[in-house]
Amino acid sequence: MKQIRTIDIRDIEGYRIGNAEYEDYATGCTVILADEKTVCGVDVRGGAPASRENALLNPLAANDSVNAVVLSGGSAFGLDASSGVMKYLEEKNIGFPTAFGPVPIVVSSCLFDLGLVSAKVRPDASLGMQACLNAENSDLLKEGSYGAGCGASVGKILGRDFSMKSGLGMYAVQLGSFKIGAVVAVNAAGDIYDERTGETLAGVYDAKEDRFLNAVDCLYSLSVQPDLFNTNTTIGAIITNGKFSKTGLTKIASMAHNGYARAIRPVHTMFDGDSIYACGNGHVEIDLNTAGTLAADVMAEAIRRAAVNHGPSYGLPCKSE
Repeated sequence: MKQIRTIDIRDIEGYRIGNAEYEDYATGCTVILADEKTVCGVDVRGGAPASRENALLNPLAANDSVNAVVLSGGSAFGLDASSGVMKYLEEKNIGFPTAFGPVPIVVSSCLFDLGLVSAKVRPDASLGMQACLNAENSDLLKEGSYGAGCGASVGKILGRDFSMKSGLGMYAVQLGSFKIGAVVAVNAAGDIYDERTGETLAGVYDAKEDRFLNAVDCLYSLSVQPDLFNTNTTIGAIITNGKFSKTGLTKIASMAHNGYARAIRPVHTMFDGDSIYACGNGHVEIDLNTAGTLAADVMAEAIRRAAVNHGPSYGLPCKSE
């Protein structure tokens, strides 16, 4: 029987991942560059997404590949980071061929981190370009308060005073010759759990009492909807060396949301913009159901790693402390 083993996400051939941050302002972006033809699907479950070019990933759309996936802070302002990614790719003559030059296909989703330090400094084209340049040196890649996770926080059902710092998480495995990994920036309204033990890792936290408050119980006890609309989102991507159609990758993205459901509660609310991309560059044939099941597994573990934060916490409590 084939054994599943943990690998470094940088071992998945055909992808490069880079982070860049405005560290003093608690915001950043993460870029996944596809070095060869890569098909992509997306599944959006939250009610408040900020996204770019996702319509191209509809199985009915003519587009058949992407050049980059961008995860960014800055809410909808952070979509500007994709312009820098497009410039980077254009300078390398990468993109959809046209009579007037290549047009890079860059899809993007953003999370809301405007309230942590500054609402006026957001990921922009310069930061997107820097993330691409950083992707050229794999040693620079970090988890925690870096890239799109720089300003991420969780447990905001009762507002910032009860929230905790989270960040960017990554995890990958290999089954036979098939490799699959997850990259996720966790900025959820709810609590983060270790699905293996049920332990609360981060979430609604009462610092005075030094204890967690269950986010679902808090939501049930509120007499009115919390003022959280558009201020949360967990955004992620599954990257694989598998051979799938756009429809198949859309299904894999859908199944990866099971990882969200195992690790985050509540999840997929109207005040989250939860989105997952799924990419395959066609190297390995594998059963779609197997790939989708693994996608949920690696996503849940990546979320766990995002919650065990390392790096700047910007005054919020975090698991590593």
